[in-house]
Amino acid sequence: MSLYETANSEKEAMFKENSELQAIIKTKNDRIKELEKRIETLQLANAFTAASAEKQEAKQRIGRIVREIEKCIAMLNN
Repeated sequence: MSLYETANSEKEAMFKENSELQAIIKTKNDRIKELEKRIETLQLANAFTAASAEKQEAKQRIGRIVREIEKCIAMLNN
């Protein structure tokens, strides 16, 4: 009878430990999902930042071209 009680208490301890480990796994999985969302958000933000930098470069190039055209027009008018 004592072997049964010992085995039963060990079983209950293992079930308790299993439940605790399952809770830890769930917490870790939730954290992973949260971090993956943050990564996705940061990647999206970086994509817009890169696009913004490209826009700035494009504006500068257009500005240079417009100035060159204005110089050419000024030379033609002389």
